[in-house]
Amino acid sequence: GLSHNKFLAKVASDRDKPRGFSVIGRAETASFLGEQQVSLIWGVGQQAQASLAKAGIRTFSDLRRWDRRDLIARFGSFGERLYHLARGEDHRPVSSRTPVKSISNETTFGEDTKDSGILDGHIWRLAEKVSDRAKARDLAGRTVTLKLKRANHRLLTRQSGLSEPTQIADRIYRTARTLFDQVGDEGPYRLLGVGLSHLETAAEADASGDLLDPGSRIRAAAERASDRIRNKFGPDAIMKGRSLR
Repeated sequence: GLSHNKFLAKVASDRDKPRGFSVIGRAETASFLGEQQVSLIWGVGQQAQASLAKAGIRTFSDLRRWDRRDLIARFGSFGERLYHLARGEDHRPVSSRTPVKSISNETTFGEDTKDSGILDGHIWRLAEKVSDRAKARDLAGRTVTLKLKRANHRLLTRQSGLSEPTQIADRIYRTARTLFDQVGDEGPYRLLGVGLSHLETAAEADASGDLLDPGSRIRAAAERASDRIRNKFGPDAIMKGRSLR
């Protein structure tokens, strides 16, 4: 959804879910909001709707008939907010510097599958995408999440905490694969996702490796060498065999 302030952008984003894209322009704001129900306003639940209805307020047009001072006198600070939102006004600043809390990627299959080879290949590719995004932002995470959706739309999520933050695709993959092994036979699945959370700067990432896996430091060094080759010659310059599954 796209508009000229936070309130209307949220309204626009909810307007044509799940696949649509909606724009509310400044010129059309008043006409668009006119006969919309006040329940469109975040925070106006059933109790607030009942209070507003007692005052004869059910739509944005009803709200706009009220003087600002009268709304404040009746509803307090909430009345001030209602006055401005009724006119499509929202002065909260929009920031593009919201801290990243998690990094994730997911894929939806054309057909439900329980083929472990196919699913393993997707786990690796998703782990690699998450890793690439973390490296690009110089971030690392302490928690790996696996997300699975069954054919009946039931969602399964599993998480595993790490002893140190990581941004290494191999470690993200191996952790996600271990989580998958706990639930893999509960398929078939139509969606698979891998995520990394509890993020921090990558300064201390992968310093000691997985102490229970002596080969982890060697694989991490090999991955960083592969990253340098891919950065120089392109993302397809070097690939793991499992990514072709």
